[in-house]
Amino acid sequence: MEKDIGKISKGEFQGAVTDIVIGVREYNGRVGVDIREFVTSERYTGPTKKGLRIPGDKFKEFKEMINSVTEEDLKAPEQPVEDSAPQEQPSDQQDVNDY
Repeated sequence: MEKDIGKISKGEFQGAVTDIVIGVREYNGRVGVDIREFVTSERYTGPTKKGLRIPGDKFKEFKEMINSVTEEDLKAPEQPVEDSAPQEQPSDQQDVNDY
């Protein structure tokens, strides 16, 4: 059994286009969800070793975990604003140039 679910473009690097492909596949007689990088280049076009397989009997648990991720979880943490003024060295330390 094979069923393509969809793909997400990961980008292009050194002439190779990489997508993340999601599908339902049978492997060794067992059905599961396959999430794998798929590369298109002059040298090779096809799936890569980079990816994972979710066994069919564990998919419900996996789906619950994925669905628990919120948009808020995916926001980058705010970086503290740093003072642009150079910091002075404590008086008990010698400057490297003092040697």
